[in-house]
Amino acid sequence: MKPITRTCLGTLTTAVALAAVTACGAQPAAPAAAPPVHQAQAPAAVQPVADAAVTIANYAFSPAALTVPVGTTVTWTNTDSVPHDVSGGPLHSPILNQGQSWSYTFSTAGTYSYICSIHPYMNGSVTVT
Repeated sequence: MKPITRTCLGTLTTAVALAAVTACGAQPAAPAAAPPVHQAQAPAAVQPVADAAVTIANYAFSPAALTVPVGTTVTWTNTDSVPHDVSGGPLHSPILNQGQSWSYTFSTAGTYSYICSIHPYMNGSVTVT
């Protein structure tokens, strides 16, 4: 090895180590007052073909059962004054406060059952054809 290569290698090693230490010490940003809408993305090959909506109201999902074609994006919106979520299988929404929504694009046929993990007696399903 030539001396200049060792110098470059040493500088590169120092830069990588410094970047790793800096990243480890980074502080997370403070959460915003109202988190943005989170949307799960479908694989690139599946383009959304339709939209469907589920309302969360009075401790229930409405409609409780929904049938949609592959590629449909379903959006859940919480209209209750208490927080809820959508949880089951690939569905893992964040906690949704009143007025917040979360969407998921279904890329595979099947039946997807879900609950609100905060209030597990709340349940629903999406059948994808």
